[in-house]
Amino acid sequence: MYVSNLSLHDFRSYTELVLALDPGVTAFVGHNGQGKTNIVEAVAYLGTFSSHRVASDAALVRHGTGGAVVRAKANRGGRETLVELEIVAGKANRARLNRAPVSRTRDVLGIVRSVVFAPEDLELVKGDPQARRRFLDDLLVLLTPRLAGVRSEYDKILRQRGALLKTAGAARRRGSSPDLSTLDVWDRHLAAAGAEITAARIDLLHRLRPQTAQAYEQVSAGQGEAHLGYRSALLGLDSEGEATPEEESALTDVAQLEERLVEAMARVRDKEIDRGVSLVGPHRDDLVLTLGGLPAKGYASHGESWSYALALRLASFDVLSDDDDGGPVLILDDVFAELDVRRRERLATMVGGAEQVLITAAVAEDVPESLRGTRFTVTKGEVTRE
Repeated sequence: MYVSNLSLHDFRSYTELVLALDPGVTAFVGHNGQGKTNIVEAVAYLGTFSSHRVASDAALVRHGTGGAVVRAKANRGGRETLVELEIVAGKANRARLNRAPVSRTRDVLGIVRSVVFAPEDLELVKGDPQARRRFLDDLLVLLTPRLAGVRSEYDKILRQRGALLKTAGAARRRGSSPDLSTLDVWDRHLAAAGAEITAARIDLLHRLRPQTAQAYEQVSAGQGEAHLGYRSALLGLDSEGEATPEEESALTDVAQLEERLVEAMARVRDKEIDRGVSLVGPHRDDLVLTLGGLPAKGYASHGESWSYALALRLASFDVLSDDDDGGPVLILDDVFAELDVRRRERLATMVGGAEQVLITAAVAEDVPESLRGTRFTVTKGEVTRE
């Protein structure tokens, strides 16, 4: 799959931008702050409705305007599909497919698929569990767009249940007996959505595990063995533990998992009321990264951490390519400057066969010669094809 046309209106720094893109490698070259990353960010946003740079959509809308529009024409096997997404600050997005409005915005998910590798990805290895959970869940949405709705529903239920827990905690501190009947209902709702998310994550983990190990071996030239595991609050694992193969298998049975989550919430309810937060569910889980049997976080060097983060993204690309013969768009956002010469060349060799690769770089010399293709210069928001 590749994007043949991209149009931006009031997106980030661009009042208006229209680009024709080619399959193969395209590089956007310009100094920092010129607008090159904004272009690839727009392409990536269409895949998951989230940015790899910021948590809030408000930052995507050009200052002083009410909304932004991203429009892209995706070409898969010679068939073109036009996707249009209107981003309205503080409100729900609106979407059109082949110029016709869609009833649900998430109906356009999965049409433009991409995998982004960016400097922020170092947080996958060195950062908090939230970054790794988001990595899994964003990939799940690309693979199975329906899960975007489940993910959104889970977040809403989690907020509602959290509010009830805080209310119950306040009543208890006043010496009153809180009414927990409503909480029982929300427990069941949270468990139903949480079970589906957890089971999907474990299935994805099984697909990612061999691909990540292989990608790390290639990127690092065999310097260490990368392994992925899963840590679940449901299993009561400590900060260093991960599920055994048998426990992982048990986490794939959605019906059984739902009941286990309800039971676990009942066991920790007093603690939850005291703290005002939900203590069990996929929002408390973590993707465990080990290198040579040791936790990557805290033990891996800076170079090893970069290699691990890159391996995770390349594994994502492979999984998406297995799911779709066309493969996703591969975006390398300002990463070559962070890699040494050997890693640059290995990365170039590994990605050269992708149907479309979009690269951003501060200077042209950062891009390996083997990835020379179409090149745009970006200067103060002006995009010029060389």
